[in-house]
Amino acid sequence: MTAETTTSPQDDRIPLAAMAGIVATVTVFALAQGLTYPLLSFILERQGTTPGLIGLSAAMTPLGFIISAPFIPALAGRVGAARFATLCSALAASTLVAIAWTQEVWAWMPLRFLLGFFANPLYVISETWLITITPASRRGRVMGLYSSIVSAGFAIGPLSLGMAGTEGWPPFLVGIVAFLLCGLIVLAVVPRLPKMPQEGQATSVGGFFALAPLLLFAVFAAAAFEQILLSLFAVYGAALGSAEERIASLITCFIAGNAVLQILLGHAAEKFGSTRTMLFCAMASLAGCLLLPLMFGSWLIWPLVLVWGGVSFGIYTMSLIQLGERFTGQALIAGNAAFAFIWGIGGIAGSPATGLAMQLIGYQGLPLSLGLLCCVLIVLLLADRWRS
Repeated sequence: MTAETTTSPQDDRIPLAAMAGIVATVTVFALAQGLTYPLLSFILERQGTTPGLIGLSAAMTPLGFIISAPFIPALAGRVGAARFATLCSALAASTLVAIAWTQEVWAWMPLRFLLGFFANPLYVISETWLITITPASRRGRVMGLYSSIVSAGFAIGPLSLGMAGTEGWPPFLVGIVAFLLCGLIVLAVVPRLPKMPQEGQATSVGGFFALAPLLLFAVFAAAAFEQILLSLFAVYGAALGSAEERIASLITCFIAGNAVLQILLGHAAEKFGSTRTMLFCAMASLAGCLLLPLMFGSWLIWPLVLVWGGVSFGIYTMSLIQLGERFTGQALIAGNAAFAFIWGIGGIAGSPATGLAMQLIGYQGLPLSLGLLCCVLIVLLLADRWRS
C-alpha cells in the first residue's frame, strides 16, 4: 500500500498563525451551516410545508456534499487551494442570497444542493491544511481542539437565531456575512498556508475506498449516529411523554458533549493510540444506547447525554487523527474528500432507516438502531486488531 505512510516532522513547532486562520475559517463556516438548517426549516414550517418535504429539502445540502467530493482534489490542485476556498466562500454566500430572495420550497431544492456543493470544499481543504501542518506528536490534541471548536461553531449557529430572529433578511445576513468572512480569513493568511500535498501517486476519492474501508465506515457511523439523534430524538422523547423544552435541552447537551470532550479524547489518542481510543468511543457509545431507556426519566440522563455526544463524535475525531497518521501527499486530500462523501451518505441514510425501524418496532428502535451501528463498528475494529 504505497500511499500509506507515517509522518515524522522534524520538530514539534506549530505555525500558530496558519492554524488560527484555518480553524477560524472552518468555525465561521460551521456557524453559517448551523444557522441555515433550523432557519430554513422554521420558514418552511410557517409556510405549511409537509414534514416529508421539509426533510427532503434539508437532504439537498448533504447531497451537495456527496456530489462535490470527487471533484475537490483535482480542482484544489488545478485552481490552487486558497483560491478555490475563497471562490467557494463567495459562491456559498451568493447561493444563500438567492435562497433568501426566493423563499419557495421548490426553488430551494437546487439552491440547497448548491450550498452543500460549494461549502464542502471549505471543510476538505481546511482539514487537509490542518493535518499537513500538525506535528505527529501533537496531532491528537490539535485535531481534538479543531473538532471542539467546529462543534461549538455549529452549535452557535442556531443560538444566533435568538438574536437575529427567523423572519426577513437579518438571519440570512448573518449566514451571508459568515461565508464571506471565511474567504477574507483565507486571504489574510494565504502566505502562511501550506500548499496542497502533491507528492505520491494521484489517488481518487473512489480509489481511497480500497485503501481504508474501515476508516470510512467509522466516519459513516459517526455521521449516521449524529444525524439520527439530532433528527429523531424529539420523536423518542415525545413517545416517552417528555416536554419539548426538556428534549431540546437534552439535544443541546448532546452537542455540548461534542464540543467539550474532543480535546480530552485527542490527548487520550496520543497516549493510548487512536485505534484504541476509537474502540473505546464505540464501546462507550454502545453503553449509552443501552443506558438511554433506563436513565431517560432520571437526572442521570444529563451526564449520560453529555458523554454520549462526546464519545460518538469522538469516532470522527479519531478517524481524522488516523488519516493524518497513515496517509500523506495526494492520498491525504483524497481521504479528506472521501470523508466528506461518506459523511453525506451517513447523514442521508441514517435517519430514514432508523425512522423506519421506529415505525416498525416502536420508539425503542432509536437506541436499538444506534446500538447496532456501534456493534458493527466494534466488531470490525476488533477483527482488524486481531488480523494485525
